[in-house]
Amino acid sequence: MTKRVRSVVAVIALGGLSAAALAGCSSPSPGTSDGKVSIQIGDRPSADRPEDRAYFDKRVEAFEQANPDITLEPVETSYDASTFQALSAGGSLPTVMSVPLTEPAGLIKRGQAADLTDALKNEGLLDSLNPTVLKLAENSEGRAYAIPTNAYSFGLVYNRELFTKAGLDPASPPTTWDEVRAAAKKIHDATGAAGFSVLTTANTGGWQFSGMTYSFGGTVENEDGSKATFDDKPSTQALQLIGDMRWKDGTMPENTLYDIPTQGQDFAAGKIGMIIGASDSYYNIVQNLKLPAESFGIGGMPQLKGAEGTLGGGTVQIVDPKASAEQQAAAVKWVKFFYLQRFLDENTAVEDAKASNEAGSVTGLPGLPVVNSGQYSAYFDWIAPYINVPSANFTPYLDASASIPVVAEPVNNAQEVYGALDTVVQTVLTDQNADISSLLSTAQTDVQSRLSR
Repeated sequence: MTKRVRSVVAVIALGGLSAAALAGCSSPSPGTSDGKVSIQIGDRPSADRPEDRAYFDKRVEAFEQANPDITLEPVETSYDASTFQALSAGGSLPTVMSVPLTEPAGLIKRGQAADLTDALKNEGLLDSLNPTVLKLAENSEGRAYAIPTNAYSFGLVYNRELFTKAGLDPASPPTTWDEVRAAAKKIHDATGAAGFSVLTTANTGGWQFSGMTYSFGGTVENEDGSKATFDDKPSTQALQLIGDMRWKDGTMPENTLYDIPTQGQDFAAGKIGMIIGASDSYYNIVQNLKLPAESFGIGGMPQLKGAEGTLGGGTVQIVDPKASAEQQAAAVKWVKFFYLQRFLDENTAVEDAKASNEAGSVTGLPGLPVVNSGQYSAYFDWIAPYINVPSANFTPYLDASASIPVVAEPVNNAQEVYGALDTVVQTVLTDQNADISSLLSTAQTDVQSRLSR
């Protein structure tokens, strides 16, 4: 969800998607006679975030010292769907800025982002990126129009202690929905805990259900967001599974109105065996709610069969299509330096991890990487002395993520789509005789009217 992605970026990048009001700007000249290049960089934190702003400005200074031929002009412009199109049409976008991972397809189609393929190759960065995530920033010919700098994807979060009590192998979580259903039954029968749970309120139910639909091979909207597409077999199968586990198996909680905080509380208390979530669920479930770290496990998103897909999100950096080749190159250097350097440079990685560990922060938490698997492995080798999470518990997720396609969130009115699907999921969980076909048809008609506005 967009709000979630913004909060993650703020934590990781410190200068990510700020909440500041957008400030008008105009692109600087491409270069000067002395060979220097000037670019505007978006997402400077606003003055009401003094620590983040100071960090950002310090990194700008360090970059300019390392690259004396490039001048950076920081601006507070950050992505806002309600103003982006006007800024783009008026030529007021900065040279480089963050946008959600949902946006590249539309930006590419409208010619609102520069083709960065050559600049990435020249910087030696293209082959270092995770192809699974980069695919969401490419056109049909495989040309890259954005640089992923933060990403997440759904997986299966599970309680390893409950797995052990149920006679399940905590190192081998379910990989298909049939296996999830069977494991949920074993957990419930052996421990009395609910085997599996889904979210249902505050638009989180629809968000999570969209991920389930992807894992059954379906979609929620078409690529440009002009048509709702979930009244079909994959969504029907996903809802039928939820209904069967609730009413036939009795392996889901009596509480049918979960949001993220309340579900997290029950999961951390050992009342639920499995939930859908990203690897950063660890922060809330372990750090805040005190589930023992060794009990936290995560695998890949269960699939109907094979590798259908999982919902993912995050942030990418785009460059103004009006930027010169020199400005594109400078922008890529900045993105590499500010957002990706800790994955690519051992000294930076160790310095950051050491500081994080000494501050008592979670250090070395695995997730959906924006760099390739080899580079990600090297990063964890570099910071190994400072990692303070049970890394092996994330191995099933990392292994699965290498092969499961990441599908972006709906591009048009996602929150309204999620709200409509909240109601559908709630109904299936509260009405044993719910008509799934009718529920999906009604919801799709409602959503389509919103997409067409």
